[in-house]
Amino acid sequence: MSTVLVTGGTGFIGVHTILQLLADGHVVRTTVRNPDRSKDVIAMLREGGADTADQVGFATADLTRDDGWREAASGCDYVLHVASPLGSNVPEDENELIVPAREGTLRVLRAARDARVKRVVVTSSFAAIGYGHPPQAKPFDETVWTNLDGPDVQAYPKSKTLAERAAWDFVAREGGGLELAVVNPTAVFGPALGPDFSESIGIIRALLDGAMPAVPRIHFGLVDVRDVADLHLRAMTSPKAKGERFLAVAGETMSVLQVARLLRRKLGGKARRVPRFQAPDWMMRLAARRNPLARAALPLLGKVRRSTSAKAQNLLAWRPRGNEEMILATAESLIRLGLVKA
Repeated sequence: MSTVLVTGGTGFIGVHTILQLLADGHVVRTTVRNPDRSKDVIAMLREGGADTADQVGFATADLTRDDGWREAASGCDYVLHVASPLGSNVPEDENELIVPAREGTLRVLRAARDARVKRVVVTSSFAAIGYGHPPQAKPFDETVWTNLDGPDVQAYPKSKTLAERAAWDFVAREGGGLELAVVNPTAVFGPALGPDFSESIGIIRALLDGAMPAVPRIHFGLVDVRDVADLHLRAMTSPKAKGERFLAVAGETMSVLQVARLLRRKLGGKARRVPRFQAPDWMMRLAARRNPLARAALPLLGKVRRSTSAKAQNLLAWRPRGNEEMILATAESLIRLGLVKA
């Protein structure tokens, strides 16, 4: 089978992607910023049921530095660029997110081109598609790009949009035959394998912990991390995926209140701290004066951004899990791993 480099092996999507690559018999190498984190990756892979976790190779590389990327990509057939720079949703300087996202993506692509990798699959985001637009009833699809000049487009959507744009431009101008495909997930849920998980899962943990007395009026599309990993593998090998981007969403959007009600209905006493009510917008604006997370949520209040994964389903025969299954799998994993209050 092929040798595949997965950037960001400690990340939530990264480790699930490695799991599926191993299950398919691929040889896997992954990057970590700190070599000490390799043991954490192996522990999460074993939690996910991998019998060959100790056979994963590791390379030390950081998105903000040139060192290590040439060695990481050497001898690989494919690269799955899943790693994303760390940072707040609303940093004081938006370039704290934008520069490492864009420049890190270019570092990976240069290394892949020079190593004569066949194809790179970049993990972008729905944030590079559905932000900065007026309300619309039509679901967003892959033909749309986030409008960076639109109102309330914060640092994270900017960073994902500019990084993806840079990837397409690089392959067109300097790729030298390197193929590119892009996956654009909505909010990613699914089973946690350890303390490293997506910000979306932080919502479930906050609900289970009772960290918010009432939930904000926010809606989002959902997708299971196992299905995101599966889509990466399909985009890696399918001839139809060359030069394409694929929006990853399971179905209809959900509100945080709908998620909370589902948890209470299905988990019984384990969901006793989950709030029952939705906070009015004025309360969120008041909280935003002193709470950075509430401040980050303000541009999302009341906005419903529907999206469709018809392209991935039709072109790559991708079949995602439903919203209820992924939400319950998320909650049950957090409880099993002791990552929520007992």
